[in-house]
Parts: sequence; structure tokens; C-alpha cells
Amino acid sequence: MSDDTLLSVQGLVKHFPLKRGVIMSKTIGHVRAVDDVSFEIRRGETLALVGESGCGKSTTGRLILRLMPPSGGEIRFQGKDIAQLDDDAMRRMRRHLQIIFQDPYASLNPRMTVGDIITEPMQVHEIGSESERAERVGELLKVVGLLPEHARRYPHQFSGGQRQRIGIARALAVNPDLIVCDEPVSALDVSIQAQVVNLLQDLQQRLGLSYLFIAHDLAVVKHISDRVAVMYLGKLVEIADKESLYRRPLHPYTQALLSAIPRPDPAAERQRIVLHGDVPSAMKPPTGCRFHTRCAHAQERCRQEEPVLRETAPGHRVACHFFETLPTPADTGAPRARHDINFTRRLAAFEAAAERVKSA
Repeated sequence: MSDDTLLSVQGLVKHFPLKRGVIMSKTIGHVRAVDDVSFEIRRGETLALVGESGCGKSTTGRLILRLMPPSGGEIRFQGKDIAQLDDDAMRRMRRHLQIIFQDPYASLNPRMTVGDIITEPMQVHEIGSESERAERVGELLKVVGLLPEHARRYPHQFSGGQRQRIGIARALAVNPDLIVCDEPVSALDVSIQAQVVNLLQDLQQRLGLSYLFIAHDLAVVKHISDRVAVMYLGKLVEIADKESLYRRPLHPYTQALLSAIPRPDPAAERQRIVLHGDVPSAMKPPTGCRFHTRCAHAQERCRQEEPVLRETAPGHRVACHFFETLPTPADTGAPRARHDINFTRRLAAFEAAAERVKSA
């Protein structure tokens, strides 16, 4: 682990037992939500974690925060294996690890004022006196683009974007080093997404924060991330810096994700990689490569042998036996051009909204 590595996850595992019987005493199997996941996050970096719903992204984020205990693996934060910490030590560590939840409507207590919501983590960690906490609440509200007098209001008196800003202020209250952003903009419209993403980037530059950014929207991911990790059925299948991944995705699943980006022009010719079949059950994942049941390029080796996440270029790793011989967007001429044009339009629309927000 290098000196600038803030978080190192090695072999992270989370299996949920499935029980049945009159008193639910018999274990009949396990759901392999996260299965041997490894990655690092450097100081001041944003690592995006993407994949289909149910692939284990949010579970990975919650495991890092120890909101649920891992079944195995190592989570080293600032050199300490937090997977082994007791409850008291983990409570102290959580001052450095915070989360922004996906739903700004459900993540705030409707019975508490905004001031109480932001003050609560400072009370838990015994930060400052009562007057100092009140002063910090006003400062945090101004930092996230709200007014100090908003501290007396309740969450239902705010819009969705404003509520998400309150959630960000709450996460910042204890001066964390790493924030897990669990799809923080998916419930917001594009202009509000741009406001929140701009805010997150501005706070990162000012405070030196690191983010694990969990998301579906690949245009938002490209705008905010430094590196991207792609997850499928509990495993990482590709990880690279964003420029390499978007320019030349190597894993068939990553290629399919990029091809599925919505087209703003209905008349534009589409070059879509269609994945046939359903995502297999995490209770009984396929043998070998977990993606082979939906991969058009699967061979017998894929069905028998699980691929290792191996480095193909500095910082670019992929879990595929035959990635060297597979067609990629860089090899497909005109279809790649159409894909790039449409993705660029989606990204340009988002970035244009972000620029309008900055100049407003």
C-alpha cells in the first residue's frame, strides 16, 4: 500500500445466509452479494463504482463503513484494518468515514430540524461546545449553498436538491476523510444533479476529500470520477482510469454498459450490445466467469475457469480470459463513432447544465 493510499480493500466478502423453518433455524444457502472484491482509493481521489442494480455496489459501500459486518476480507483505512475493530473503536473511526445516501427524502429524520440533523454527528463524537456546534451548523449550511436560518426548518420544507445538500452538510460535520456517495444524484433531475456534482467537486478541492462514488449514470461518472470500477454479480470485472475505460473498454460487460447509454436523438442509428437472458442468482452464481451466461464471446474455458482480475496496462485491470482477441469500440469503426457521438451528447448536456449552474 503506497503512502497516498487512504483505503485499501482486499478480498472483501459478504454472504447473506438464507434460512427457513419454523424458527428460521436452518441455513439453506447463502446470497453472495460481494465476493472477493479488491481495490484502493487514494487521498483526494474519486473512485466510481458502477454496475447493474443488485450487483453489490451499495453493499460494498456499507461494508467499508461497517454498517454491516463483512464475511471476510480486509478493509484497511489509514493503515488500520477496520474489519477487525470492536464497536467502540469503530465508532471513533466513523468520524473519518461518512456516507451520503441515495434518497434525500428518506435519509433525513422528518421530526428533527435541519440544525439538529447536522448537529447530531458532532454530539455523538463530542466535537465542540453547544455554541461552537451551532456556529458550525451555520457555516456548513453556507458551504453547501443554503442559509444559516434554514437550520430552524424541517426537511419537508425543502426541495429534493436542497435535502441532498443537507445530507452533504451532515456528512461534512465531523470533518471526514472519505465519503461514500451512494447514488447521491439518481433521484434528482439533470440541473439539480449538476448542482450537487459541482458542489461535491468543489468540496473535494477545498477539503481534500476522497469519494467512493456509487452510480448508474455513466455521464455523471465520467464527469466526476478519476477512476472507474465495474462490478457484476458481486465481483469486479474491470477497473481503470476513466479516460482509458471510456476510450477502450476491455471487458464485454463494460462494453455493454457503455453501449446502453440513452440516446438523446431517437432518429440516430443505434449500435447497442444487447445482453440476452437475466442476471443469474447471487445464491447460485455460474461456475467459471460469472458473466459467461450472457456473454456473446464465451468459450468453454469461461464456463470452467474463473478469470483473475489482471493488469493489462498500468492501472488498467480486467477479469476476462480472452479480452485481447475481443472486438472493442476502438476496433469497430463506424459503430464506435456513433456510440461516441451519442455518449458525447449525453455528457455534453450534463456538463452544459453544470456550467450554467456555476455561472449562475
